[in-house]
Amino acid sequence: MLTSVPVGTKSLKNYEHIVDQEIIEKVRRLGKDMRGAKILNINSTPFGGGVAELLYTLIPLMRDVGLDADWQVIPGSEDFFTVTKLFHNALQGMDLIATPEMIETYLRQNETNAGLFTGDYDIIMVHDPQPAAMLAFLEEKGKRKGRWIWRCHIDLTTARPSVWEFLRPYLELYDAAVFTMSQYVKDGFNMDTIAIVPPTIDPLSAKNINIDQPTIDSVLERYNIDSNRPIATQVSRFDPWKDPLGVIDAYRIAKKEVPDLQLLMVASMASDDPEGWHYYEKTSRHADGDPDIHLLSNLEGVGNIEVNAFQRASDVIVQKSTREGFGLVVSEALWKGKPVIGGDVGGIPLQVINGRDGYLVSNVEECGQKLTQILKDPQMAKEMGRFGREHVRKNFLSPRQLADYMGLFNSLYAAVSR
Repeated sequence: MLTSVPVGTKSLKNYEHIVDQEIIEKVRRLGKDMRGAKILNINSTPFGGGVAELLYTLIPLMRDVGLDADWQVIPGSEDFFTVTKLFHNALQGMDLIATPEMIETYLRQNETNAGLFTGDYDIIMVHDPQPAAMLAFLEEKGKRKGRWIWRCHIDLTTARPSVWEFLRPYLELYDAAVFTMSQYVKDGFNMDTIAIVPPTIDPLSAKNINIDQPTIDSVLERYNIDSNRPIATQVSRFDPWKDPLGVIDAYRIAKKEVPDLQLLMVASMASDDPEGWHYYEKTSRHADGDPDIHLLSNLEGVGNIEVNAFQRASDVIVQKSTREGFGLVVSEALWKGKPVIGGDVGGIPLQVINGRDGYLVSNVEECGQKLTQILKDPQMAKEMGRFGREHVRKNFLSPRQLADYMGLFNSLYAAVSR
């Protein structure tokens, strides 16, 4: 059997005072129509990435409104996750030729994982490339049941043909696909049902709930961060697409004008990302012993409350991605009333309205200049923060994504039920 991930309980009622009532009503209406429907989400890790964070909220909320929802993760060797990370990078534009050895490693593990799949479900949502070929092996053995959705969290606009064309036949077996933006849908992708659903954050999670100043101060003190000096923070994996080296270079530009500036680079090291260690070491070398650059991760005890505290203590948040499917940390920061300087890529421009709640940048120099500008104008930063919080409240909180997913589930469930 695949491994089920235990999740807590959540109630949609607790979101009524935060999001618009029409979203709450839509979710409840769809919940009544689908009461008892068996829903399964499959991905590659229970922690360390945006997909896991989303599921820790969405699965309990699905259960709260009447769905029989579960979440399972696939196993895999280090070789398998190395290959899938390479595939992930290639789908986001990095040069790569899918070798026969890579393909064999990928398919062999997917066949094994298909053999571990058990149970009857009405809707199965498979996240990203790692488990994507399981369906083909189930169909080959006559074990396909229910409606299958492939959920792509990746920016495919510059996907390398060798990897995309290898994966495409496996993906076109699905009944539906979900993308973050319409631009991510590849030309010629043969799929009857395509839904566009931007991700969201949970305002009531430990990472986003309001915390008091003594808690924030205590976290900063524990990690030797000076609360009386300006702080810029990037929260993301140590990953080439997050450009950690460029973030340090931008910080160094700003530090010439704001000498007391501190930089926090906060990450979660994930089990399905063996490349993370390599980029952590590269980033550490690039920091070159600067005592005002703090490289922090779950390995130093950084969890959701700590990330929450770091973001709330920051004067500005950076997300200098060069490729980005969406970038949940942008909405997290905006929800906390912080201006964001983000790469002008992927889903970041959906969240950062240039000049209103932060700035979009395309290079290190721009990033450094905008850092300086925000740090030197606290009143502007405050106004940006107010705008950003409301923008997130209306567009990027969990109940809205739940409503979008359940609308798709409902259309597919009706076809199963007939």
